[in-house]
Amino acid sequence: MVNRELIEVFSEIAREKNVERSELASILEELFLYIIEREYGDSSNCSCIVNLDKGEIEIYAEKTIVEEIDDYKVEITLEEAMKKEPEEADGLAVGDVFVEVVDLTVFGRRIINTAKHFFAQKLRDVERNYIYEDYANRIGEIVIGVVHQVQRDNVFVNIDQAELRLPRNEQIHSERYRRGDTVRSVIKSVEITSKGPDIVVSRSDNYFLNKLFEMEVPEIEDGIIEITSIARQPGERAKIIVQSNDRRIDPVGACVGMRGSRIQAVVRELNNEKIDIVNFSEQPEILITRALSPAKPVNLYIDEEKDYCIAIFEDENLDSAIGRNGMNINLASRVTGYRIDAYGVNQYKRLQDDQNTELIEIDGITGNIAKSLQNSGIRTVSDLMEADEESLLEIKGVASSTIEKVYSSVQQFIEREDPSSFDEDSEVEKSIEMDEEE
Repeated sequence: MVNRELIEVFSEIAREKNVERSELASILEELFLYIIEREYGDSSNCSCIVNLDKGEIEIYAEKTIVEEIDDYKVEITLEEAMKKEPEEADGLAVGDVFVEVVDLTVFGRRIINTAKHFFAQKLRDVERNYIYEDYANRIGEIVIGVVHQVQRDNVFVNIDQAELRLPRNEQIHSERYRRGDTVRSVIKSVEITSKGPDIVVSRSDNYFLNKLFEMEVPEIEDGIIEITSIARQPGERAKIIVQSNDRRIDPVGACVGMRGSRIQAVVRELNNEKIDIVNFSEQPEILITRALSPAKPVNLYIDEEKDYCIAIFEDENLDSAIGRNGMNINLASRVTGYRIDAYGVNQYKRLQDDQNTELIEIDGITGNIAKSLQNSGIRTVSDLMEADEESLLEIKGVASSTIEKVYSSVQQFIEREDPSSFDEDSEVEKSIEMDEEE
């Protein structure tokens, strides 16, 4: 029988750690079996019963009655059994199993430190499991914590007993964090590791923006308004597409709020990130036009099968359409799902003229090569660009080296006609590809 005071000490520690009584009982059972194993090398024949209400722990060891003991851990003589438990041993014979009550006091004070270390480790494991299970069920939820450590690649945020990690790639790059700052973020992932639960939170994820609007716009939380797509350059600009399931409600107006109150709350949280709200349309030309705001295209050429669009702008509006570092058209591409190439009116006219130029008119392409290509239906620059290399190699008299020379001559021709179109450092290369990750 173990002293009630010892049980109370363990119980008090468990209460401080918010450990449930059933969990405490299991830990104590493991603890005392662990002590026996440390002392004797084996506890497989032992069992433990914990009664927290009475403050008692009983440990039993099953031993086989033998005439001569070879292993005292699992064997006992009948005489010894009679001395220990006369009533229990009465009627038993050699070969029978005797259940011995283990008195832990025989171990003395040397078990105290072992018990403390084991119990503390088990409590930490239980606490970590509680935290993991709690946050694993809260992925996608916005939480508010306090910064307690700032490292080069991570910011660590505390919420009660839990530590959350905000990696550099999940931060808004323009923000700076200091110890004691209050940070709002969305739970992105939760994994269990040898060091405990790894709870990753994000401020740059699209879903964080989604949840912020859900908090500020009741119609989104109620399902009346849906956010169908989001594209962000965290801390700088974002575009979101919204639609209403109620024809009476304007989704853009609802998200903006009275005098911009709703959207401004989101903008402030995102360190003044500019947000364009786009009303959804099933017609691609309308949707893309809205997504390219503030610039308005004068014409669109859309290939729905390839999710590709050529947008034509007035020359003076082209820079606005592209945006700084191509941001506007890049976000428009990502949010609509269409790869968008943007051209000024004059630039596109030059491009069309180039496309219609016959190959025989281009320096570097001999008459024989041009004739061979022409016989296969490839007369103009456009025909060449639309043809795949395999079909070109099948043309009689056209080798791979010849094809390379033809491509090189065409590229030099285009560069000579419009030098800016191949200047990688210029914003006038208007072909902005969607990010591969998107």
